[in-house]
Parts: sequence; structure tokens; C-alpha cells
Amino acid sequence: MQTNFTQDQLADPRIAEANGILRKCVHCGFCTATCPTYVLLGDELDSPRGRIYLIKDMLEEDKPASPQLVKHIDRCLSCLACVTTCPSGVDYMHLVDQARTRIEETYRRPLPDRAIRALIARILPEPGRMRLALALARLGRPAAPLLRLVPVLKPLAAMLSLAPSGGSAKGEAAEPVRSGERRGRVALLTGCVQSVIAPEINAATRRLLARHGIDVVVPQGQGCCGALTHHMGREDDAMARARRNIDAYIAEMDGEGLDAIVINASGCGTTVKDYGHMFSRDPEYAEKAARVSEITRDITEYMSAIGLRGARAPVKARVAYHSACSMQHGQKIRTEPRTLLERAGFDVRDVPEGHLCCGSAGTYNILQPDIADRLKARKVRNIESTRPDLIATGNIGCITQISSGTGVPVLHTVELLDWACGGPRPARLG
Repeated sequence: MQTNFTQDQLADPRIAEANGILRKCVHCGFCTATCPTYVLLGDELDSPRGRIYLIKDMLEEDKPASPQLVKHIDRCLSCLACVTTCPSGVDYMHLVDQARTRIEETYRRPLPDRAIRALIARILPEPGRMRLALALARLGRPAAPLLRLVPVLKPLAAMLSLAPSGGSAKGEAAEPVRSGERRGRVALLTGCVQSVIAPEINAATRRLLARHGIDVVVPQGQGCCGALTHHMGREDDAMARARRNIDAYIAEMDGEGLDAIVINASGCGTTVKDYGHMFSRDPEYAEKAARVSEITRDITEYMSAIGLRGARAPVKARVAYHSACSMQHGQKIRTEPRTLLERAGFDVRDVPEGHLCCGSAGTYNILQPDIADRLKARKVRNIESTRPDLIATGNIGCITQISSGTGVPVLHTVELLDWACGGPRPARLG
């Protein structure tokens, strides 16, 4: 793609980066076949190629974000299926991240949109606030169908509808888990939303690692990885959260040492693995962030490396494996989870159209509930076509989204691996 930035514009490192990304695009259109919003809506501006044109025009002309651009960027799931598909290696992830930051800097959203985004940014990344909000959401859930009839209240209705009935009433224990046979030492990112609505995932992770000789520590001071606000363009908030995590991990790395930072929410893993890029122009944090990203591993990635031992499926179960977008497209982890489940003795089935997003995408199912619901229905139909006994996935957002559309139990992959290695029966199985 030809670009026409001035030399003064290219002196800005962000514009220089965007220019390099834009110039790789050759307009081939391969991305349209795998873009969920284009597949659903058929609008060129709701494809990666169309959004690239809108971003190019905004940046070249150095103008504020237009309502048209905001509409189509907001509809992007950041599922990154286009990145997997693109033969030219266009770094769409960092281009759309830059567009979202510019939207927040130059565009004033309508009041209802500003309010819901502020609510999300202040509640979801903070477990204490999240627990309180979850309790209130359960009380307000019966009103969700009525709220959905009012267009500006649809995001609030979606929040109420997605609120799970379970969840933790108190914080997770943060004490280290010591293994009998020490083969390694890792830090576990316990997360924000997941630690509240599904603390059993972290518990299963710690048991599985300890059973394999891995000491597990939860670094003091770590919190939300920054992904939630990062993908809303709230860059100052996201970077501040990331810095706190980097400081917490570096303290452990420089203290007793870490073999890995293990993450069991693939959306978080994609962001932490990107810390090196996010801080590449920060003289204070560039080197530290790169060190953190270098040793970050998804739990299935780490278990594949150390080897699954003593696993035997406690039941004969057909498991539909849903690969989260942040797993298969963001982190390029495609075979490890499925292979681990098979080694544990489960009958694993691939899901048709597995490359398409379920509609969760962080906060997307709150901010774009209509499109998210259509994607969920499509995903559930494809999953249920395999006639599974269980559904496995590696991301809390996908678990919440898919669970709201099917009666088939949806579990984290690590819960099944822990169960197969002698852990308790997952609570969601009753």
C-alpha cells in the first residue's frame, strides 16, 4: 500500500511504525474470508482491509477520528484471524491498537457510551469492585430483557445477562505452593475477572503444576495485566497496570528466580507477551518488559514443555476443543492444548469454523452485544454439531460467552488436565 506521510510525521515513532505496517498491505483481500464481522455483515469497512484504509486516511491527514471510523473500529473484535491469514505479514494488531488510542485522544463519544466504558474500566480490572458489582448484577439480572429494548442500555443489559451465578465471595490465597519434587519455579498471573468468577481455574493450575514438581508463587503487587483497558484505547491506564506487573515479576526474577510466568487466560497471555513491544520506546522499562515477555507461557504451552505425567481421564468423554482467538491467532498456540487433552485420555473433537471468534473478545460482548450474540449463536451451533459431552477452552471470556448459549458444560483445559492427573471433579460438572 502506498503511503504519503510527511517527513515531519514520520519523525513520530508511532507514525513510523504505522507507516511500516500499512506499506505491507497489498490489498489481496484474503483477510475478508476469516474476519468474523465481514463474514456476518458483508461490509468492506467491517473487514481488516477496510479498517486499514480508514486508519491510513486518519493518520495521513492527521485528523481526529471520525464517527465512521469509530463505528467500524469499535466493531473490530481484535480476534487477529486476519493476522493468521495475511500472506504479507501485516501487523494489524498494533495498527488497530494505535487507532483505538487515537480515538480516545481525539473523539468524544456519546454520554451513554462514555459511561459504560468508564464503568468497565473501573470495575472489571479490580477484583474487589468486581465482586461487589457481581452481587448487584445478580439482583438486576431479571431486568436485562427489558433494558435490552432500549438501544443505549443494551451494553448494561449484556453485562447483567453475562454475570455468572457462581463466583468467589473472597480473594484467592496468594501463598506459594511448594512441590515435593522441585523441578522449577513459576509465577502465576491470577488475573482480575477470572479470579472472581472462576477461582477454581487458578486452583487447578496450582495443583497441576505442584503435582509435576513446579513451585508456584503469586508475586506481590501484580494485578490486571492491562488488556481490558488497552483494547479500549485507554493507554495510560493500561501501561500503568503493566508497569506494576513488570515490577512484580522482575522482583521475583531477580530474587529466587523464575523459569516462567504462567498464564491461564489466553487474552492476558497475549498482552503480557506483548509487553516487550508496548514498552520498546520506554527507556526505563524496555529491557525489563522484554525480559518478562520472553519467559511468559500459556499453561498448556508450559505443560507441553515439561511433559504431562500420570494423566488418565476419569471418564470417557467427548470433548469439543474451542481454541480462543487470543490462543490460536494471538499467541500462535494451536496444537498443544488439544494434544495434552488427548494424552490425558479425552476424545477430542475439532469445532467447525474454529477460526471464527465466539464473540467474547474481552469487553466486546458488552460493548457490541448484537454482533456478539450472532457470533455466539454461530459458535454454539458449530460446537454442538460435534455432539460433545464437554467443551474445553483456555480463556475465561470464551467460557463465559459460550456458557451463556449452551447447556453443555464449558471448562478450562487445565481443569480437565488437573482432574485427569488426580485432582477433584470440576465443580461445573455438578
